[in-house]
Amino acid sequence: MDEQTNDDYKSTIGKVASKLETAPKTIITFDESYKIYCVGIVDIVESTRVTSTLIKSKMCSFYSVFLNEMALIVTKCGGTVVKNIGDSLLYYFPQTFETLDRSIFVGPLECGMKMIDAYRTINSKMLERGLPNVSYRISSDYGLVMTAKSENSSTEDIFGPTVNLCAKINKMTLANTMVIGGDLYQIVKSFGEYTFRSISEYNNGLKVHYPVYLTSKHRI
Repeated sequence: MDEQTNDDYKSTIGKVASKLETAPKTIITFDESYKIYCVGIVDIVESTRVTSTLIKSKMCSFYSVFLNEMALIVTKCGGTVVKNIGDSLLYYFPQTFETLDRSIFVGPLECGMKMIDAYRTINSKMLERGLPNVSYRISSDYGLVMTAKSENSSTEDIFGPTVNLCAKINKMTLANTMVIGGDLYQIVKSFGEYTFRSISEYNNGLKVHYPVYLTSKHRI
């Protein structure tokens, strides 16, 4: 390496080192305390198979229609969209934090019901765009979560056992239906306009025989 090349190399290394020294040390900030929220996940059924034959633009349109329609329902029901995770949407309801007002929990249930009711509307939009039908599963539960904030996002991320459990029980229901976990059920079981049917139990080593309930609304 000649002297000029060596000097250029050292200069480049120096600039990189300088940038690293002045870069933020923490990109994601974690809240060390737990909060209690009602969280939800809506997940597309067999999305890999459904989209396997679509070209890139059609695939983007497929996910865009679904995720945006679901996000709009969440927002209208008082929820906050956290993020999309591949073919699913994670959300929570801030107003369920430290509340003794059970009526607040109508929001999460109604959110799921409206998602189910939107099935025909969403698939009409899919048909208009030459896209395949979409089916999805909805799950919700209530419990401890931790929050994290990224410097590149204005929305808090949530994670922890309740989010993980919500994702697990999502796989335990049929397409275009909603399930809730046992902790949320204990709060809403007296809501007369809904029907709750025990369909299974989940065991993840933390909550042994944790009940899961298929949830629907009485139709007038």
